Amino acid sequence: MKKVALSVLLAGSLAFGIAANDAEASTHKVKQGESLWTISQSTHVSVTNLKKWNNLKSDQIKPNQILKTSKASSSSSTAAKTGTYKTKHNVNIRTGAGTKYKIVTLAKKGTSVKVTGQKKVGKEVWYKVSVNGKNGWALSTLLTKGAVAKKSTSNVAFADKVVDQAMGLRGIPYRFGGTTINGFDCSGFVQYAFKKSGKSVPRDTLGQYAASTKVKNPKPGDLVFFQNTYRKGISHVGIYIGNNKFIHAGGKKSQVTSLSNSYWKSKFHSFKRL
Repeated sequence: MKKVALSVLLAGSLAFGIAANDAEASTHKVKQGESLWTISQSTHVSVTNLKKWNNLKSDQIKPNQILKTSKASSSSSTAAKTGTYKTKHNVNIRTGAGTKYKIVTLAKKGTSVKVTGQKKVGKEVWYKVSVNGKNGWALSTLLTKGAVAKKSTSNVAFADKVVDQAMGLRGIPYRFGGTTINGFDCSGFVQYAFKKSGKSVPRDTLGQYAASTKVKNPKPGDLVFFQNTYRKGISHVGIYIGNNKFIHAGGKKSQVTSLSNSYWKSKFHSFKRL
């Protein structure tokens, strides 16, 4: 009868047993009165795997015996990963390696995370992490070893300087060939604003066009070029200030103009960045 009962229990453990890569504990110390069946229930590891990983020839175990409850080396696990990483996005840190586990904390984008190990679950690799004083697991693809890409504060600060300088020149008369506050032409206006911001640029429109790089999504401080105004080809330049507007030396003075203006819209050529 005992053998029959044991067979039934063993079959039951195989039915509910969870794969080793879902087990959280790596070892288990046998307590008085415990059996492979009760340990299987508490660790969510099948009796078959407990016997296999611990080289057990029978179901007999002893108090204080240390049992492995996760596979030491298999296709479902990979070499330990360690080091400091950063989150590429807002990342949920979970109690276990998988989305089925509860969320311990949220690590916001750019947060430093200490990785102490890793586990492969199916086709995914999860990192064991320590963050914000808490421990848990995070999907590896949401972390990066390098610094999270951020806007260059120096570039942003420079662009702001250019726009501020240009806005301070509004109202100065237009003068063909002009490069001073006594009067500007379009390229002279751009050159002056950039020079006052700390950067030397070519004097004429074609030179500024050749020295810059085309961009699809303009940012304040980028250049906006126009064609076929007083001559064929690239013939006018201004500084983009955002909200579909640019500032330039055009008409009778230096001024802010909308890119929706029918004339300038028909002459628009491209946005470029120095």
